[in-house]
Amino acid sequence: MSGIGPISQDWEPVVIRKKAPNAAAKKDEKAVNAARRAGAEIETLKKSNAGTNKAASSGTSLNTRKLDDETENLSHEKVPTELKKAIMQARTDKKLTQSQLAQLINEKPQIIQEYESGKAIPNQQIITKLERALGTKLRGKK
Repeated sequence: MSGIGPISQDWEPVVIRKKAPNAAAKKDEKAVNAARRAGAEIETLKKSNAGTNKAASSGTSLNTRKLDDETENLSHEKVPTELKKAIMQARTDKKLTQSQLAQLINEKPQIIQEYESGKAIPNQQIITKLERALGTKLRGKK
């Protein structure tokens, strides 16, 4: 601001650029066409399993064949009939409902229902709780 003459600005132009394109943007069709027009080298690679589902199907077909060949019936252990009847008999002798018995052993009523219907997988801790609450030996009758 020393002068008497015309005011001039001596600024250099500032160029703001976007960040460099990432790998996904480089594969974009518009970017590839722009690179072709500019004369840049474009590398194309053919992927071995492109457009097929070979990798997913080949691994499972072996497993499914093994499962189909397997003739053994695999199922989890269920509550024996004697245990079901013993639990029901002891509960009715004590005049308890399923939900009352469940509350005594700190379990859900659904668990007692599953044991009495034979759908539960036997758990020794729960059977021990039932023996204590009902005051009878359930496992000896197994």
